Amino acid sequence: MTTERINPLVAVIATGGTIASERTDSGASIPSLTGESLLALLPDMPVDLRPIELMARDSASLTLADMQEISNKVSELLGDAAVDGIVILHGTDAMEETALLVHLQHGLSKPVVFTGAQFTADHPKADGPSNLAAAVAAAIDPGNASRGVLVCFGGRLLPAWGLYKRSSDVTDAFRQSRPLENPPSPRLAAALDNVRVDVVAIYPGCDSVHVDASLRAGAHGVVLAALGSGNANPRLVEAVRRCAGVGVPVVVSSRVPDGLLVSSYGGGGGGHDLADAGAIHSSTLRPGQARILLAALVASGASARVIEQAFADFAGSLAP
Repeated sequence: MTTERINPLVAVIATGGTIASERTDSGASIPSLTGESLLALLPDMPVDLRPIELMARDSASLTLADMQEISNKVSELLGDAAVDGIVILHGTDAMEETALLVHLQHGLSKPVVFTGAQFTADHPKADGPSNLAAAVAAAIDPGNASRGVLVCFGGRLLPAWGLYKRSSDVTDAFRQSRPLENPPSPRLAAALDNVRVDVVAIYPGCDSVHVDASLRAGAHGVVLAALGSGNANPRLVEAVRRCAGVGVPVVVSSRVPDGLLVSSYGGGGGGHDLADAGAIHSSTLRPGQARILLAALVASGASARVIEQAFADFAGSLAP
């Protein structure tokens, strides 16, 4: 005789972050709470919960290999027929990066939702429990599976695509650079463990020393955190040409958080000139997420045409 399960089952992957942190006597916040202890703070809900203690890290210290480990665990749980939804507890500093990686690597058969906290668990304004409760509720809604990977935070349920952290001290911490739903997952399954993609900050009067240093360090790709809609200067245009000459893709993003990025400016160093030199413009993704997408594409052996289509929000059909 078998017992029929009444409640849906949500797997909750604990990775650390502020949601799992308390302040020590020194004043430093350190991830110290387990996923199981965080689940104990939830109100009664019509759901069964399975805590998974994967890691206890500040997300600022995560490597691409760590993010890949999280994505691999999600893959394992997507294949577990007993699990109806997945919640990932994650630090806010790099949540947008890991959430995007999971979306890029997996088509979803069940909801996958990231959440975390702005304030530590022992803070008077601790927001972790309410975010976790909302994320669990989102993870038991079967309709959320078709939306791709989501981030539930501060009363919002946002697609991973174009996500960025807008504030360091308010509970409603995330926005999208453009109000878009996730594109269908390209299922770029190749692991990122051994891929290096660097982000180079562009500022008025800068030279190409950091781009050249990335090339010498063996970077497989470079993302420019450029000015305005994706502009730099003539020295960076020449650096892009050097990268193109050795087969290292360069993607142009922007330090401006919101809006469509268009390669329209000339003048010797604008986005149009960068594109002429071989750079690819990111329409939506800002530098952190552009790095993840470029790394996933490089790891999968994507062609220059596919990379260009991907950064145009996967416009057209993709053929690696």
